[in-house]
Parts: sequence; C-alpha cells; structure tokens
Amino acid sequence: MTSTSSPARSLAAALAAAGVLAGAALLSAAPQAAAADGPSAGPAALAAAHDAATDATTLDTLSRFFAREGAVAEAEAAPRIQGAAVPVRTLSAQFVAGEPGAAIASLDYLASTAVSSDGQKASLWTLPEPGKDGAWQVVNIATGDDEARYTAAGARKLPGGTVFHEPQIDAWYVQKGDRVLPLDQDAVRAVGKQGTTVSAYRTRVHAAYADKLPGSAYARKGEAGGYGPGAKERSGPAIAAASTTGTALTAGSLAAAAGALAVLALCGVTALRLRSRRRTG
Repeated sequence: MTSTSSPARSLAAALAAAGVLAGAALLSAAPQAAAADGPSAGPAALAAAHDAATDATTLDTLSRFFAREGAVAEAEAAPRIQGAAVPVRTLSAQFVAGEPGAAIASLDYLASTAVSSDGQKASLWTLPEPGKDGAWQVVNIATGDDEARYTAAGARKLPGGTVFHEPQIDAWYVQKGDRVLPLDQDAVRAVGKQGTTVSAYRTRVHAAYADKLPGSAYARKGEAGGYGPGAKERSGPAIAAASTTGTALTAGSLAAAAGALAVLALCGVTALRLRSRRRTG
C-alpha cells in the first residue's frame, strides 16, 4: 500500500497543522489555487471510499500501523472497518473572506474508522484516485476516530447540520441555519457553550484568518503552513480556496493526494497523525 487535512484548507496544509510525519515534500505538493469542482460526498463516493478502506492491502497496512508500538502483534491486530465513511469538511476560505453566499465549510476528504483487536482506533483518509474515474484511495492513516466521532456528535446535537473542523485551533462544530454549536472544548473556548450565530462566527474567523488567505503577505512570506518561496518554518496552515457548495473537494486536496503517495512511496511508511483523545463536548 502506498498511502500516506486553514479555512478550506488543502490536504497538505491540514497534514502540517495536525502533525503528520510525512516530510516537507508533501507540503509543497498542494497549490494555493482556487478549487475546481470535485466529486461530491454522495452514495457512490462513500461506497468507493469504504471499498478503499476495506481493501486487503489497506488492512495489511493497518495491521502494521496498530502494531507499531508493540501494543498488539501484527499477526493478531485483525483490523476491521467500523461503520460507513463520513465526509470531513473544513472552514472555507470564501466564508472567511466574507464572500456573499459562501458555505461555512468545504469537503476535504472522506474518512473511515478502523478498529484493531485490542480496541485501538484509526481514521483512514480517502481521496479520489487520480486517473481512475470513480475510484478512491487511502492517503493517510491517523490515530483515533475524531472524524466519525464528531460527525455522530453533530448529528445528535443538531440533526441535519453540517459538521466541520477549524484546524487552526483544532475545533469541531456543527452548523445549521443561523447557529454554530461547539462539539469539543476547543470550540467551546472559541464560541462558548451555547454556540454563536453564523454572522458572529464569520466575524471571528475573518478577524483571525483573513490576512492569511492565499495571496496575502503572510502567505507570500511562506509563513502559512510552509507555502511560498521564502518559507523557512511551517508555523501554521495556509488557508486554501475551496468550493462554496460545501460538497466539492478542494483542488489542493486532490493535488496533495499525489504528493502524499509519492512521499510515502519513498519513505515506505504510513503517515501518522497523533492527536489527543478528547471527550465530545
């Protein structure tokens, strides 16, 4: 298996923000360009992502992943995929910029949850496979089950709402109509236990991130997630443009898939995102 998530970030920026151990080459793979139309998170895409997650090669890689720290023997890991794939959305650049009618978030990838025989969990990030119409591929394995867990929490808290992530502060929310409600403690610190209005949330993220959008002086200096010719440090994720529909994958995500695969093919490892296990707020 050759596989390895800024408002409306590219995948590479998100990987940098989340601490994925894939190297600098991956970061350079994602453009700052405006997003093109991509596949939606419809039934066919969700089924294809599930197929990629349950592929025998993926399961073999999961066995090694779960056994990496000696918690379980590789031969005894017996990984399985739990539940259906879920769409993972991230705060969109157009929303941050204040564009009229912009959706609050855009789709970055689909995630499936894997469980080992000893109870470990991991999230498999999947993207469309370049050159193969309708096929999806696993591009990253991350510890924990944040994506599925917060998707479920959002459905309980605000049925029919849109669950999304603000990676700059690692906060998860659910939005429906004019309400934005927190799903974890990072989000509570940002918007309070009772949440906020969409307008107030836009005001906050615009103040925090608008000067870091692609094309800004901040981004040109390379200070946003390592982008730009003058980049020396990756202090935070850039904000990549994305579709305003909230269903299309970002151009950065699609381009980063190829970069992620190339990095992992050279390194011979699966990227690991270490993240804290938190209770859902």
